[in-house]
Amino acid sequence: MLRFLKLLVTALAVTMILGLVAIIWLLVTRLPGAPVLPPLPEAIQLPEGATARSLSFAGDRIVVLTQDDRVLVYRADGTLIGETRIAP
Repeated sequence: MLRFLKLLVTALAVTMILGLVAIIWLLVTRLPGAPVLPPLPEAIQLPEGATARSLSFAGDRIVVLTQDDRVLVYRADGTLIGETRIAP
């Protein structure tokens, strides 16, 4: 009986080690590297009185959320192509 128990403990230890190696291997191979950000224009001209709260990228466009709850959409060259106001 003792020999059987020793075999079970050894099998469990080997299984846990293999599982840990598999998890580490998956993390190393599946996690992406640093994201590549699109190039930013030299300057983005915000409308008068607007202050940027956040900036995001949507394909080849730049999306800016302002403090006064406006969403501004710019081309990659910094040209404003759209604006909308959102409810706070």
